[in-house]
Amino acid sequence: MKKLSWLLIIVVFIPLLSGCWNRRELNELAIVAAVAIDKAGDKYLVTAQVIDPGQVSTNANGGGRAPVTTYSEKGNHIFEAVRRMTTTTPRKLYFSHLQMLVISEEVAKEGMNNTLDFLTRDPEFRKDFYIVVSRDLKASQILKNLTSIEKIPAQKMRSSLETSQKAWAPTVAIQMDELISSLTSEGNNPVLTGITIKGNRHKGQLMDNVEKINQDARLKYINIAVFKKDKLVGWLNEKESKGYNYIKDKVENTVGPIPCESKGELIVEVIRSKTKVKAKFINGHPRIDVYVSSEANIAEVACQIDLTDPAAIKKIEANTDKVNVDILQTSIKKAKKLGVDIYGFGEVIHRANPKAWKSLKNNWDQEFVQLPVKIHSNFKVRRTGTVNQSFLKKE
Repeated sequence: MKKLSWLLIIVVFIPLLSGCWNRRELNELAIVAAVAIDKAGDKYLVTAQVIDPGQVSTNANGGGRAPVTTYSEKGNHIFEAVRRMTTTTPRKLYFSHLQMLVISEEVAKEGMNNTLDFLTRDPEFRKDFYIVVSRDLKASQILKNLTSIEKIPAQKMRSSLETSQKAWAPTVAIQMDELISSLTSEGNNPVLTGITIKGNRHKGQLMDNVEKINQDARLKYINIAVFKKDKLVGWLNEKESKGYNYIKDKVENTVGPIPCESKGELIVEVIRSKTKVKAKFINGHPRIDVYVSSEANIAEVACQIDLTDPAAIKKIEANTDKVNVDILQTSIKKAKKLGVDIYGFGEVIHRANPKAWKSLKNNWDQEFVQLPVKIHSNFKVRRTGTVNQSFLKKE
């Protein structure tokens, strides 16, 4: 009887031990590195950038083929266009290694909700890819531009976005989860980085583009796109974009010019920055205080200044505080002009006073335009570099 019981248990569990029942071999898949979404009349035009494994492997012999190829199809819906690509692709598209999603300016202005629904619903899409907006050109053109150093353009786009946010600051690396969180939260609106092509867009699609020292066309990130919920309403310029990142506490490292007392400027490199945003109520009306603490090194001197003088260092710190306050105020002024809270000030007020937020949230866009915001900057110089005095002072 005991043996029969064990036999029954084995028979029941054998079907559950079937291993990779839904496996798919690599040679049966077309790995998609990037997707672009455009409008074509009243339909969506979906473009997939697919990796050619024979051209990116370590022992590839070249052969004159591009490392990636693109496939495009139209459809009333995103998924419909994707499946229609099977009529031209030799393998079924595989999206689990997606690096970049590029949305055209036209689609962004119309609204992204329909686009994002498919990407969040399909289990094959992971949520760690970055999303950007193509500016002044079709999103599909971005995917067709070949790049140097990084063979796969999608990998180049991903690396450049991460590096520019960490070392420069006027760009934001936004993944799907963060975008959805901004879309669904009260008192906050999303932003995305813009991307364009610098140079001859047609020549950027040719292999000749990556065989030159100076490429005919390069992909370039440019400014930040501002959304009111899921619709694009405007753009921040470079200065305003940096101000946004300061307020959102996303600045890790950046550089900027500071005016000297005498003619000329010096360049400071911010090596650490921390921002805290607090809300308070004065006579029943909300106010936001933004506290920015930054530490920096002197990176370059192009003026007459004595860096061994403590008073000169104090003056640099005071001038930098003024510059930082101006950067943040300029960014907030632009957001108020667009009538969109992209900083999450509404969320801060909600946490500080949930009861007051109930009376503000239904009309928050108008309340945000009138919201007083006070900027507090605390800047400190930590190092002046490997030399105290510039040779310019000796001259």
